[in-house]
Amino acid sequence: MLKDITLGQYFPGDTIVHRLDPRSKLILVVLYIAALFQASGWISYLTVTAATALCMILSHIRPKNIFKGLKPMLFIIVLTALLNLFYTGGREIVPGWHVTWEGLEKSVQMILRIVLLITGTFLLTYTTSPIALTDGLEMLLSPLKKIKVPVHEMTIMMSMALRFIPTLIEETDKIMSAQKARGADFETSRWRAAATTAARAARA
Repeated sequence: MLKDITLGQYFPGDTIVHRLDPRSKLILVVLYIAALFQASGWISYLTVTAATALCMILSHIRPKNIFKGLKPMLFIIVLTALLNLFYTGGREIVPGWHVTWEGLEKSVQMILRIVLLITGTFLLTYTTSPIALTDGLEMLLSPLKKIKVPVHEMTIMMSMALRFIPTLIEETDKIMSAQKARGADFETSRWRAAATTAARAARA
């Protein structure tokens, strides 16, 4: 699961998206998020989806990398979909099941919103190096320096956080692999592991 977390990774390339000024990317991402949260119908959702797909094609980012980044968020996506499916009033699809057509539509739209939100922000980090992203954010926030806001320090902290996310994930994965080699079990729960150990001891 840890290897599926791709936030903060940068995939070098020479596409039009990679060469785009980081300030423009940041502004476009903010507008993208605003448009996504303002979307209220299928036409608007399809428009945002088409724009996202176009950016993926232009940046040569493989869908597999996006899907890997979505895996850790699968629980939140499913939970959000189920809550909207069962707790939205309207015309019931099957009487007595409390599942409505309005809930089904809202559930699908919420799934699209979360997936597109994550995909759009991932495309920003995938196509922009942490240094370029930091410089772009600092230049955009530079007017705040006039009111004594520590813009440089804030952007440096963000850069360090993005840079060390992949490193921390890799080191954590190494530690888990070493513990597994010593007999640790991260796949089953503590109680199940204890029961299995007790059963083995009883058979011995």
